[in-house]
Amino acid sequence: MAVPARRSAGAPLRFRLPLVAGDSLAAVLSTAFLSEEQRDAVLLPLVLCVTMLNALAGLYRPGLVLSGLDQLPTLAARIAVSWCAVAAFLAALLPDHTLGLPALLAGGALQLATACACRSFVHGRRRALARNRPRSTLVVGTVPAARRVAALLAQHPEYGLRPVGIAAPAHEEGGDGGALPVLTSTEEIHRAVIQNGVAEAVFVDSGTASGTGSGTDHGTGHGTDLALGSGIASPGASGTDRSGRWDRPALVGLFHEYGCATWFVGTGPWEPALANGGAPAEGTAGSGHMARHVWGFAGRRLEPPAARRRGALAKRLLDVVMTAPVLLAVSPLLLACALAVRLCDGPGVLFRQERVGQDGRPFTLLKFRTLRADPHEAATRWSVAGDHRMSAVGNFLRRTSMDELPQLWNVLRGDMSLVGPRPERPYFVANFSKTHPGYAARHRMPVGITGLAQVHGLRGDTSIEDRSRFDNHYIDHWSLWQDVCILLRTAMSLVRPAGS
Repeated sequence: MAVPARRSAGAPLRFRLPLVAGDSLAAVLSTAFLSEEQRDAVLLPLVLCVTMLNALAGLYRPGLVLSGLDQLPTLAARIAVSWCAVAAFLAALLPDHTLGLPALLAGGALQLATACACRSFVHGRRRALARNRPRSTLVVGTVPAARRVAALLAQHPEYGLRPVGIAAPAHEEGGDGGALPVLTSTEEIHRAVIQNGVAEAVFVDSGTASGTGSGTDHGTGHGTDLALGSGIASPGASGTDRSGRWDRPALVGLFHEYGCATWFVGTGPWEPALANGGAPAEGTAGSGHMARHVWGFAGRRLEPPAARRRGALAKRLLDVVMTAPVLLAVSPLLLACALAVRLCDGPGVLFRQERVGQDGRPFTLLKFRTLRADPHEAATRWSVAGDHRMSAVGNFLRRTSMDELPQLWNVLRGDMSLVGPRPERPYFVANFSKTHPGYAARHRMPVGITGLAQVHGLRGDTSIEDRSRFDNHYIDHWSLWQDVCILLRTAMSLVRPAGS
C-alpha cells in the first residue's frame, strides 16, 4: 500500500502562536510601572525566560479542554522563577537598576493576572470554534467501548470531535456500530481518512464499555495498550497481527503519518502508555489534569512516538559534524574508486536505487556500481553476491564496503543517518512488513549506513526477523553514546569477507 502523503503541520503552530503572543503581552504589560531604564533591561530577558519555561512545561501544546484558571498554579510558578532570574541578572550586571521586592511582587502578580486573562480568552475562542466546526474523528477500540465514546462525543460538541466511524479489530467484524460504519482493515481506514478528512483518532480503553474496570480487557487483549505503539505505517503493513488483532504500532503510526492527532480516552492508568512510548503532550508523566477528560473519562493527547523525537537534533548534529569532514577527507578515495569503476566497467559510475527511509518515505540511495544489472531485477532480487557480472573492481569494492562511500552524501542531505536500521527496497519492505511482526516499526527512526544489527554480523542474506529485532531494540534504547559505539565498532571491521 502506498505511503500516505504527509499533511501540513500548520495546526500546531496555529495553536501555539496565540498563547505565546498572550504570554509575551502579559510580560510586556507587567513592566509598565518600572522606570524606563529598568524596563529596557528587563523586558527581553523576561519574555524569553517565561516563554521558554512555559514551553518546557508543555503549556503551548494542544489539549482537550483547558482554561486559564486551570493553568494558574503552573503559570504562577514559572512567572515567579522568571522574575527572580531577571532580578538576579540585573543585580549581577546592572546594579544601578536592581529590582526591589515590591517591584518583583507587583510585576509577577500583574503578569499572572494578564496571562490568565489572555489564556482564558484564547481557550474560550477555541471552544466556540470547536463547537461550531468539529473535526472529523475515528474512534478506535472494541465496538462497545468505541460506540459509547462516539455517542458521548456526538452529544457533547464542546469537545470539537465529530465521530465519522469506528475502527474495530477484524474478529469483531459483526459488531454493531450503530449509525457509524465499522472499519476492520487498514485499507478501510486509509479510505475513511481521505474521504472524510479525518483529523483526529481517539483510541479507547475497553473499560469504557461499562464505565468501570482497570483498563485492560484480558479476554480480548484490547485494553489500555490499544492506544500504544511506537511504530509507523509503511508500504504493505497489514494493520493486524497474526492473532487477528490490530497491529497497534503500525496503526498509531498510520494516523501520525496522515497528520491526524491521536488521543487516548479511558479509565486505565497513564504509566503503561508512557512505558510503551506514548508520550503525553501536556502535564507530568503519570498524572492527568482535572480538566482533561471526555465527560468524566480521562483523556490525553499522545505525541508521535518518543523515539522519533528523542535526541533527533543531537543525532542530526552528529551526522553533519562527522560526515562533512569525513566526506572531504575521503574525496581522493572517492575519485580513485570512481576512476577504477569507469575504466574497468565503463560508463555509469554511480548506482542509484530507490529505498524506503524514515516514516516510509522513499529516497534515492547512492552506491558505486559494482555490476551491470537490469533495474527491474535490482528492485526485486535479494542478493547479488557471487554474480558472474561482477568485475574484480566491483568485487573489491563490495568486500571492503567502499561501494557504500557515496552514501555519505545521502547522510549529508538528510536522507539517512550514519547509524540506524538498514534501508531496504519498497518491494521487500512491503513483503517483510506482512510476514515479520515489527518490521514496519523499524522506520520510525532515520535509516542508516550502519547499525546495531550490522555490527552483530546481520548483513546480506541473514535473518530478517533477527535484524528487525535488533533494529527495534536499538530504537527503543537509543542514545547518542550508543551511536558513537556503533560507529567505532564499524570502523574496526571495515574490511570483511562479504559486503551487504
